[in-house]
Amino acid sequence: MTASLGAAFWKLWTSSALSNLADGVMKVALPLVAIRFTDSPALIAGLAFAFTLPWLLFALTAGALADRFDRRRLMLIANTARAGFLVILTLTTLFGAGSIWALYVAAVLIGTAETIYDTSSQSILPQIVGRTALSRANGRLYAAELTTNQFVGPPLGGLLVAAGAAVAFGVPVVLWVLAIGMLLLLRGNFSTDHPGTTTVRADIAEGLRFLWHNTLLRVLAIMVGVFNFAGNAVFTVLVLYAVGPHSAMKLTDPGYGLLLTASAAGSVAGSLLAERIEHRLGRARALTLTILGSLLSLATPAFTANPWVIGSAFLIGGVTVSVWNVITVSLRQRITPPRLLGRLNSAYRLVAWGTMPLGAAAGGILAQFLGLQPVFAIMGGLILTLLIGMFWVTDKRMVQAELDAETEYPVDAPR
Repeated sequence: MTASLGAAFWKLWTSSALSNLADGVMKVALPLVAIRFTDSPALIAGLAFAFTLPWLLFALTAGALADRFDRRRLMLIANTARAGFLVILTLTTLFGAGSIWALYVAAVLIGTAETIYDTSSQSILPQIVGRTALSRANGRLYAAELTTNQFVGPPLGGLLVAAGAAVAFGVPVVLWVLAIGMLLLLRGNFSTDHPGTTTVRADIAEGLRFLWHNTLLRVLAIMVGVFNFAGNAVFTVLVLYAVGPHSAMKLTDPGYGLLLTASAAGSVAGSLLAERIEHRLGRARALTLTILGSLLSLATPAFTANPWVIGSAFLIGGVTVSVWNVITVSLRQRITPPRLLGRLNSAYRLVAWGTMPLGAAAGGILAQFLGLQPVFAIMGGLILTLLIGMFWVTDKRMVQAELDAETEYPVDAPR
């Protein structure tokens, strides 16, 4: 029988959709506005780095905070801070004091608040829906996040910038305020049983120790890091393979955007289908198929330049990546002690984001010396090594970990 998600979940879902729509608008609006202040490619590209830098510097601290304080309250504070930072940026722009450096400061501050919001949002979910409904709930949340952040937000951001920087910055403020309103409707206490007598440093160390000593979670974390390394290596150089008269695929700029949309569309579909696939195939078999789907997505350009074939591979890869995320995140939420979930989630995100710049650098270096297609083939081979991890990530181990968790640290009924 399908587990009911309940009204509390849909309030969280709506808040997440609004917040991610604001994020999607911002991540396009900032570089477009930056063009008014500088024509330096390095400075404009650096805005994306400024957005992601807080995940490397602040992720573990955000996890410790999510385990110390009421998670809903942290989400409220984070969205209030994001809206406030953007109001200040809007005012500086309106009064002629805007600059590329103001955009950098805003990107870092908003990105820091994002680490708190996202970590708390992922950690609060088991307190709202309970263990049995986590796969379905995560699937719905991922679908909303991908749709708003990747489909609706970016084109909306472009349209808003055309209407003026103040409009482009003002709309996300309104969206974050609406998200705050939905969170205020979510009643209940969402804190954990943290003793409050330890230091943040000790809390972070405890979370890292838990991840390291749990073989199942440690293997999954390493697998995520390897995938993101390979994926970033491929997508960093893909544009050179796809766009321009001298490229292999000979796509236009809009054609390249459409190619990437295939992956995003697959991700949304995978989020909605993940629970059904998990039940039909079993988790270990489903995860094995996601690895093969990712292999197809990353390695196909090594063998063909046909955009239809590559787009189809990206579509399948998008589906399988979302299935992986829903299954593994739900497992992580089920088997991690509630008081450690924030720190565990942030450690996972640190691994995921930490390998991305390394993958980008590796892709660029390999492409420089070997050419583009060898990069796709090498990274496809690296993805194949993830099958080794499936010797540890078995249905038996996952079921046993969940049974142990239910015995050792039962989760309260959803509020």
